[in-house]
Amino acid sequence: MHYVKVKGILSSNNGMNLYRGCSHGCIYCDSRSKCYQMQHAFEDIEVKENAIELLEYTLKHKRKKCMIGTGSMTDPYLPLEQELCHMRKALALIYQYGFGVTIITKSDLILRDLDLLQSIHQKTKCVVQMTLTTFDEDLCKQIEPNVSTTGERFAVLKKLRDAGIPAVVWLSPILPFINDTKENISGILDFCMEANVRGVICFGMGLTLREGNREYFYEQLDRLFPLMKEKYIQVYGSQYQITSPRHHALMQIFHQRCEKHRMMHENNRIFEYLCKFEEKNLPRQLSLWDL
Repeated sequence: MHYVKVKGILSSNNGMNLYRGCSHGCIYCDSRSKCYQMQHAFEDIEVKENAIELLEYTLKHKRKKCMIGTGSMTDPYLPLEQELCHMRKALALIYQYGFGVTIITKSDLILRDLDLLQSIHQKTKCVVQMTLTTFDEDLCKQIEPNVSTTGERFAVLKKLRDAGIPAVVWLSPILPFINDTKENISGILDFCMEANVRGVICFGMGLTLREGNREYFYEQLDRLFPLMKEKYIQVYGSQYQITSPRHHALMQIFHQRCEKHRMMHENNRIFEYLCKFEEKNLPRQLSLWDL
């Protein structure tokens, strides 16, 4: 872990990353790609030490309320967040200044902030996005070794449901010849249905590989699934988009089951929902003039 000072905290589309790098160890992580120009070891987490100060200034001076998004590049609930509490401080500011929030995470640490998530959602809108790649706990521990397991994430989704916080699941990535099975897709969708998630995002049955994350992915395949790297190279060569041979059949299952159980499954529609700021019509408080 190391600290840096940054000049800004919100991107042009109101995205926020309090940290840079990750310790989850997911074998497929695109954020390792060299195109992101990370100048430090991926597991050496960069902490933006002035992020909270910048966030307060930005929210205070922002003319129009909107949804603040976080987690697209780095999970905001890394283990060090338990000590630093930067995400909790950020959520408190988002609530204070009346903004909405949507969070992408794989960690059950988000439940620590359930009180703030509920407060934000009562005032505006809060949506939690949770990634699920496999319903097999053992496989999950192999391909996502240092983060909450699928079962633990499923428990989070149910607690969010009970707390009235809407959730969206990312069904991604699906690794060819590893978790691209009917049983896996059906198992994940069963979890989604039981947790009553609002929608499921899926860009297809496969993953992307480019310089940086490809090399790490292949190293992990050699360690976990002997001869699997050779199969990938034989089938896909140096392709960026790696699509499962079962793509069409699995996507049919995905769309049919989501449609049957009334879960959103059109990516554009889900992203429109995530980006739409909604302010609740709370009862007007009495003033001195009403007494």
